[in-house]
Formats: sequence, structure tokens, C-alpha cells
Amino acid sequence: MSDWDFLHDMHNEGYGPDQIADAAACGYNPYEPLDFEEFGFSSDEWEEIDDSELSDEIFAINPEVSLVFENLVYNAKLFYSLTNRYLQIWGELGELFGEVHFGIKRHRPHTKGSDGVLGNDFIEIKTISPEKKVEEVKVKRAGNFNKLLIVKINEDFSFESQLIARKNLPKGDGTHIRASWKNKKAT
Repeated sequence: MSDWDFLHDMHNEGYGPDQIADAAACGYNPYEPLDFEEFGFSSDEWEEIDDSELSDEIFAINPEVSLVFENLVYNAKLFYSLTNRYLQIWGELGELFGEVHFGIKRHRPHTKGSDGVLGNDFIEIKTISPEKKVEEVKVKRAGNFNKLLIVKINEDFSFESQLIARKNLPKGDGTHIRASWKNKKAT
């Protein structure tokens, strides 16, 4: 089966020529409803938000930043393939991933408490690199954040992420909160 057989299926299912052309342009059927659970999202983990919380500003991603992110990932991967050493840019890659893939507006460098804003939420971003033996992150309890974005970078430089509400993080009295990576598919 080729990558383009879905176009024939669309024709057989009664989609119009314009819809099939749109699908050919983007490489998949954009008119087919998505089953989010198929991608590892459990309906138990969904948080309901109303449309007033969504704004165009959230989704306005600078294409130059997106290109820089892609180039950094490519160069880090190339560097590793040539030297068998990782570039130590994990935190920056995790934050750029959050900016590009979630629309997080990052704070200025060295801002304390959180790394950026997504809608009305302050977001703390922590990255798990392929070098880490334990898949968990540590975040300061005193931080000013509503949600924690954990970005996991795999050995093949693919990215996975989990966005966790602060109220769902472990309770305790220590200075730091430890949040473990839960096995699930990429988001």
C-alpha cells in the first residue's frame, strides 16, 4: 500500500475533488475526524476550556523560531552522529519545543518562577534528555507556575511531551517536586 492510497479511498467514500486536492496537498485526509485516544491522549486527562481562553496570540508562532528549532535539532543530531557526543542544549531545545509546538510565549531570560505563558497559565518547562537514566524532572515548589510541561527528547532526537496541571503534581513539604514521566505516546 502506498502513502497516497488514502486519496483513492477518499474518492471511493464520496469526497469531492477539492477535498481530495486539499488532502493531496497536506499528505493526509484533513476531513477525517481524529481519534485522539489513538495518539495516546486519554479522555480522562482532558481539561475542558472554553473558547474565550483561546486567542490568536496563543497560536501565532514565529516561523523563524520554528526554523531555528528545526535547524538546532538537525545540527544536534548531526553532531552526535559525527562525534558520538551530545550537544548540551537540552533545556533550550525543550523550551523551543514548547514555544513551537504549544504556542508558549517565553519570558525574557533569567525570569524567575516560570518559563513562559500559555493563555492565562504560567508554564514551567523541564526537559528529559536521552542521557538521563531516570525519567523524571525536579521543579521548585516555590515556582510561580500553573502547569508543568515535561519534554522528553529520545535518542533518535524525537520529542514527546506531557502538560501537567500543578494541582496534579505530588504533594509534599520539600523544596522540590519530582514528576516522573508516564509512558504514553507522543503529544
